[in-house]
Amino acid sequence: MAEKPKKPQKLRARLPRGLTDRGPAEIAATRAMVETIREVYERYGFEPVETPAFEYTDALGKFLPDQDRPNEGVFSLQDDDEQWISLRYDLTAPLARYVAENFDALPKPYRSYRFGWVFRNEKPGPGRFRQFMQFDADTVGSGSPAADAEMCMMAADTMEALGIPRGSYVVKVNNRKVLDGVLEAIGLGGDENAGRRLTVLRAIDKSDKFPPEEIKKLLGPGRWDGGEEGKGDFTKGAMLGDDQIELILRATSPSFIAGRFNADGSGGVSNADTVELLRSTADNETLKQGCDELSVISDLLDSGGYGATSTNPNVRVVIDPSVVRGLEYYTGPVYEVELLLETKDEKGRPVRFGSVGGGGRYDGLVSRFRGEPVPATGFSIGVSRLQAALTMIGKLGTRPATGPVVVTVFDRERLADYQKMVSQLRAEDIRAELYLGNPKNMGNQLKYADKRNSPCVIIQGSDEKNDPDGPQVIVKDLILGAELAALDKDRDDYLQRQADAQRKVPQLGMIDEVRRILARHDIDWN
Repeated sequence: MAEKPKKPQKLRARLPRGLTDRGPAEIAATRAMVETIREVYERYGFEPVETPAFEYTDALGKFLPDQDRPNEGVFSLQDDDEQWISLRYDLTAPLARYVAENFDALPKPYRSYRFGWVFRNEKPGPGRFRQFMQFDADTVGSGSPAADAEMCMMAADTMEALGIPRGSYVVKVNNRKVLDGVLEAIGLGGDENAGRRLTVLRAIDKSDKFPPEEIKKLLGPGRWDGGEEGKGDFTKGAMLGDDQIELILRATSPSFIAGRFNADGSGGVSNADTVELLRSTADNETLKQGCDELSVISDLLDSGGYGATSTNPNVRVVIDPSVVRGLEYYTGPVYEVELLLETKDEKGRPVRFGSVGGGGRYDGLVSRFRGEPVPATGFSIGVSRLQAALTMIGKLGTRPATGPVVVTVFDRERLADYQKMVSQLRAEDIRAELYLGNPKNMGNQLKYADKRNSPCVIIQGSDEKNDPDGPQVIVKDLILGAELAALDKDRDDYLQRQADAQRKVPQLGMIDEVRRILARHDIDWN
């Protein structure tokens, strides 16, 4: 007897770790966010540009986000001409390539913005995705600290445009030259110490995640994730001595600045006072340059009403020595936007959102392609992270975007009539669709319209088509119908509103009736 053929194995639908699907509500919220950010950036004079998701791997250079992965933290493949290309890990490195390639044709300074997905080949975890969206703005061709101050001001304006009130966020700014000066003072200057300096930067950059004792381990012999030797993954430290570690912690700790600001930025010493305190950390030219640049930024922030002064207690931008940024390519001022709001997650646990954006000066990135100095500075918003925060605090809606008006099919022999109604609605800029499923059951058609989040449906049976007064249609307001379902049916307003939830009108008046329903619920698709 012949063996029965084996049934083919059914493919299991599964999503790779570190990635997520997005539905209509999330997409609509992203669209609203991006449009708000775009308006602020354009108000500052920035213009759009797009770069592709793939770049030659050498264009991304050595400035990669996670170098303990086998392929350096980026997703890479070999092209048919045997050259390696990689998915972009941020939007800054591709911009540097674009500017270098089009340098002579672009105005300088060149001010541009762009948004899109970036990709990190890193170990996924809570809030750590391998694909996420960023929105960047950059000024290339200006070495003035005014360009850095402007980025901080624009970051503050963007937060407020998104509905985050003043005092519920803070933009923190520092200068990498300050930390570089401290590193020089403890003997970590020069190219031979570049690796250890990067380890120090990444350790300090984790100050918002780990307590000082854990940061000391990262600056010293290293740290086990499990808390004890042999438990969890091991992160190699910078192998610094105790005195070196103490000086770095003192120079990068917010507590180093006596009388720091309150959580909302109020009170405390001014930004100018903070700069002067930083000058006392070490005595070398690098640190002096960093403090001089911060002093210019402080003056510009104060003149614009963004800084910390005795007459402006509710500060928007604070000079904070703990901000260092982990990427190697920053060469001067660096900044971060932190949300100070606290809320609770779905399990009732307190959540502090922390940093939702950042950036800094990267004067060496474009220069790699040009062989000449090209100053640049930029700011990036983590759209995906900020969207999660705004949604949690109720600044973005979770309801799916309003769907189209659904024209139902009462008589399958009259599809052309129903399609004509759909075309008439679309011609008036009203989103509409013809029900394309099995029209046998009208109840199923209405359920479909509910799932599509439709504001109303159009129904026309033979009675309405052949009405003695001319063709009629029934327009059913689904939003009002849902509200009525929750009301006490004995109430007087129930009967009054029920008549408004479903009306028979002349077919020639269909457009006006639909518009009346859209206006009632303040629906505008534009």
